[in-house]
Amino acid sequence: MGKKMHAASEKVEKGKEYPLEEAIQKVKELAYAKFDETVDLAFNLGVDPRKSDQMVRGTVVLPHGTGKQLKVLVFAKGEKELEAKQAGADYVGADDLVEKISKGWLDFDKVVATPDIMGVVGKLGKILGPRGLMPNPKLGTVTFDVAKAVRDIKAGKVEYKTEKAGVVHVPIGKVSFDAEKLLENAKAIIDSVTKAKPSTSKGKYLKGISVSSTMGPGMKVDVATVSTK
Repeated sequence: MGKKMHAASEKVEKGKEYPLEEAIQKVKELAYAKFDETVDLAFNLGVDPRKSDQMVRGTVVLPHGTGKQLKVLVFAKGEKELEAKQAGADYVGADDLVEKISKGWLDFDKVVATPDIMGVVGKLGKILGPRGLMPNPKLGTVTFDVAKAVRDIKAGKVEYKTEKAGVVHVPIGKVSFDAEKLLENAKAIIDSVTKAKPSTSKGKYLKGISVSSTMGPGMKVDVATVSTK
């Protein structure tokens, strides 16, 4: 642990669970990196992600965005290609992009595709899949409404999915954001994750929540202050 991290950690009461608003304010105060750190929410959920019917995943368009400008690539042809470009997509195409990506080009953050072109996109499964870039209808990235998909991503749409041991990590913005904006973004995510509770999940669902910045210490959140479920 570096000196700055150690000094920041010393200002966190061990074992204390903070109200969400206070936890976010504390994260802002203790951020010390020279760059604008990302603020993350981490959930410990009462689910078994090894069971398909307990996999928690979803998307949220954050009220105040993520603070990061994402490059969006769209696989589409004809009229849909034009719609994607008009909506602000950074790259639009079909076979030409498949060829480019297959040769190692990956200068983009999110991928959207129209359903009729997924047969072509499927060839990139081994490249896009492991990087979490493969379009998915459940996440709204396989759709004929490419304009809405692009606008949502540009506006700050985030995806979440349970990892091992039932943990979910979601960014809620940057340290430079006003605390109120971070709080509203956090509440939007907490609401979505709460509503995504699988019907097969028994016992306590929201077992723990913490908030932290990229380099800073984590703050445990008093779950009772954010949800009654």
